[in-house]
Amino acid sequence: MNEYDSNRIFDLTKKIKYEATKNFKDADCYILNTCHIREKATEKVYHDIGRLKKEFRNKSKPIVLIVGCVAQAEGDVLLKKEKYIDAVIGPQSYHQINDTILRLEKKIKSINITEFDVIEKFDSLNSLKNRDNKISSFLTIQEGCDKFCKFCVVPYTRGAEYSRSMKELILEANQLVSNGAKEIILLGQNVNAYNFKGNKLSDLILEISKIDNLKRIRYTTSHPKDFTEDLIEAHKNCEKLMPLIHLPVQSGSDKILKAMNRKHTIKEYLEIIKKLINAKPEIKFSSDFIIGYPGETKNDFNNTIKLINKIGFINSFSFIFSARPGTPAYDLIKVDSELAKSRLIEFQCISENVKTNYRKKLIKKIVKVLFENKMKSGSRYFGRDEHFNSVIVESNKDLTGEIKDIKILRGNQNTLYGELVSTIDQTNCAA
Repeated sequence: MNEYDSNRIFDLTKKIKYEATKNFKDADCYILNTCHIREKATEKVYHDIGRLKKEFRNKSKPIVLIVGCVAQAEGDVLLKKEKYIDAVIGPQSYHQINDTILRLEKKIKSINITEFDVIEKFDSLNSLKNRDNKISSFLTIQEGCDKFCKFCVVPYTRGAEYSRSMKELILEANQLVSNGAKEIILLGQNVNAYNFKGNKLSDLILEISKIDNLKRIRYTTSHPKDFTEDLIEAHKNCEKLMPLIHLPVQSGSDKILKAMNRKHTIKEYLEIIKKLINAKPEIKFSSDFIIGYPGETKNDFNNTIKLINKIGFINSFSFIFSARPGTPAYDLIKVDSELAKSRLIEFQCISENVKTNYRKKLIKKIVKVLFENKMKSGSRYFGRDEHFNSVIVESNKDLTGEIKDIKILRGNQNTLYGELVSTIDQTNCAA
C-alpha cells in the first residue's frame, strides 16, 4: 500500500511541476513515506534525515516531508526533535501535499497535517490519472481497520475502515490496464472487508475481471473474520483470480488469538481453508505469524507449529511480538526476549522446511508465468507464476507482459528457474 501511495504522491506533485529524481542528491524536495507496523520505524526516519543532512551540508537544503503512518503517530515529536523536517503529513492527508510544498517554498515552517480525511483524499486522487505502467500494478480499494487487534497500530494511524466506490475503482483499473498492466493486485488493510453500498470484494473482482486485457487479479491482505461464502465462490468461478491467498492467522493457539482480539478461532480458520480448497483444489496459502506474544506458553507455540505443518503455507512471514506505543498490548508483560528469539528461529526453520518441500515438488512441473520485466543482466526475464512464486528464464524474445508455459528446472528459497515451453491463453471469468 505504501508503494501505491508513493506512486499517487508522484502523480499529485506533477501538478506543481515536480518530477521524480533518480538520485536523491539532486532533490529539491525529499518525501519519506513511512510505515509504523514494526519497531524502529521512527529510528529509520532519523537515520535517513541524518544521511540527508550530511549530503546537503554544503548545498541548499531541500524541502523535507515525512508522510505516512510514522507521521500520523509521532508527528509532533518528529517536528520538535528534528528541525530539519519541514512538515509531517498523515496517510489520509496526501491530497494536501501540493499545498504544503507550495507553502514551504514560501518558507512557512513546521506544518503538521494528520487529520483523518480519507474521503477528501480519494476525491482528490480520483481527479488524477494513475500513471503506474507496471505489468503488475497495485490498486488500493479499502483503507483502515475496525478490528482493533490488541497488537496492531493500524486503526490509530489509518483510521476506520473505508471502501472506495465501485465506479472509481473500475475507472482506475481501466487506466492501469490501458497503461499496460496485465495483473492488478487489490489492496486493503482488510481488503475482504470491502463494502461499498452493498457491493463486496467478490462483486468488485467480477466487475474488474471483465476488462479484456487484464489477465490476472490478486488481493491482499485478508482477515479471516471477513472471509465470506461469496468470496469463496469467486475463487471457484473466476479464472482470472489467482489461486494464492494471504490469510494471516498470527497464532495457532485459540488462547493467544483471544488475547490478541483476533475474533476467530483455529477451527473457524481451518473451515475457511477447507471450503477454499473444495472450491479450487489448486489453491495455496501464505500467512503472518507473531511469535512470543505476551502470555504465549510452550504449548501455545507448539500449536502454531502444528498449524503450519497441517496447512503447509507456501510462504510464512514471522516476527517476534513488537510492542507498538498506543496499542492495548503495549504494556503487557513480555515473553522473555531470548526465549522469543529461540522460538522464532525454531519456527522459521520449520516454515522454511515446509516451503522447501513444496518447491521441490515444482521441479519438472509446468507453470504459467506472467513476465514483468527484463532483468539488468543478460537475456533473462523475471515473472511470477499463479502462486506468486518468482520465476526467471532465459529468452532471446521479449517476454514482458506475456503469460508463458514454463518448465521449472531448479530453484532455491526465493526463486525458481525454468525454460520456455509454449504460449498460453487465459480465459475470462465464468458468467
